[in-house]
Amino acid sequence: MSRRLANLFHGRPHLQVGALLAGPIGWLVIGYLGSLLVLLIAAFWTVDPLSGEVIRGLSFENIETLVNEPVYRTIIGRTVLIAALVTVTDAVLAFPIAFYMAKVASRRGKAVLVVAVLLPLWSSYLVKVYSWRTMLGAGGVINWALAPLGLHGPGFGNTAVWLVMSYLWLPYMILPIYAGLERIPGSLISASEDLGASPFTTFRRVILPLAFPAVVAGSIFTFALTLGDYITPRLVSNNQFIGNVIFNNISNNLPFASALALVPIVVMVAYLLVARRLGAFEHI
Repeated sequence: MSRRLANLFHGRPHLQVGALLAGPIGWLVIGYLGSLLVLLIAAFWTVDPLSGEVIRGLSFENIETLVNEPVYRTIIGRTVLIAALVTVTDAVLAFPIAFYMAKVASRRGKAVLVVAVLLPLWSSYLVKVYSWRTMLGAGGVINWALAPLGLHGPGFGNTAVWLVMSYLWLPYMILPIYAGLERIPGSLISASEDLGASPFTTFRRVILPLAFPAVVAGSIFTFALTLGDYITPRLVSNNQFIGNVIFNNISNNLPFASALALVPIVVMVAYLLVARRLGAFEHI
């Protein structure tokens, strides 16, 4: 049997690659794309108000509710705004860190910095969020540090969500940018300096265009993770976000939860189309 299989695959590289990828691709199609298809279908179902049973029939009631109800428009807008702010914040913070790691630090220093960036990912997500909850509380270290200046921390709310998520997803922005900057030849930066370009001009005309695909790759992580998170808003804010509403409706109104879950998907598809239009994927 083994010899027959060996003879079957011998000299057929395409068949070898197909057999190697059959399992992962099959799991992707069945487990991931299949679940998305079920999600899409369930979004057009409804729930009987009397019995609470799911009515499996085509209806646009959930979509109309999301569009017409101001409360859901506010929740969607709040979530997208916080996701955008987190993405911009992480990009601004990550770029100088990644540039120092890629172009300035020694080999040993680079290794230490990579470990330092990866180290927070080894700790529990809940531990990090609860630590921030403790720091942001009325008796937390932030208020304690600001009290001598007559100031106080942001407390729990949208600002807290922005701060905590910016911290949580920062490594996911640093690492892609670092990988992108490492691929930029140092000779290009030296040539720009030799031609009389200022550091800002070199950054704007040479470094940023070449590193832009890496920034987009990192922003996909930060933006998408923020859109779907419901634990952080639940712990450090009383405001509702998309993830919270989905979680609250899963048990009693699955079709509406499915319809709302389509919003982050649509937003991310639109974001990727805009990024592709801007040429973000041309050099990947």
